Amino acid sequence: MGSSDAVRVRRVYDPPEEDDGTRVLVDRLWPRGVSKEHAAVDVWAKDATPSNELRSWYHEDRSGKRYDAFVDRYRTELGDPAHEHAVAELLGLLREGGPVTLVTAVKDVGASHVPVLAEHLRHTLEHG
Repeated sequence: MGSSDAVRVRRVYDPPEEDDGTRVLVDRLWPRGVSKEHAAVDVWAKDATPSNELRSWYHEDRSGKRYDAFVDRYRTELGDPAHEHAVAELLGLLREGGPVTLVTAVKDVGASHVPVLAEHLRHTLEHG
């Protein structure tokens, strides 16, 4: 299984699928209105999410104009000590044979931190 197949992204509101592997919630807050049974989350990786400061800064401007800067700042955060353990845990799950499905409650997944995290994991797996 290639690293691109090993990391998947789904919304927590969608029912789990058999091939999800380890389901990891990658939101800082528990999704509103979702029971633990429905979420079927194996790991909650709060510390792999953007810092509260970065998240607040990004959401101050809803126009989407800050997304590229947000991506750059979040990539930097993923390499800092505050995120290191959580990222290492996710990489460990992937190295154990994956797949790992990153689940989130965000409405617009493509304009969130989730694709950045998924790409970071894929890149790290491929290039060490």
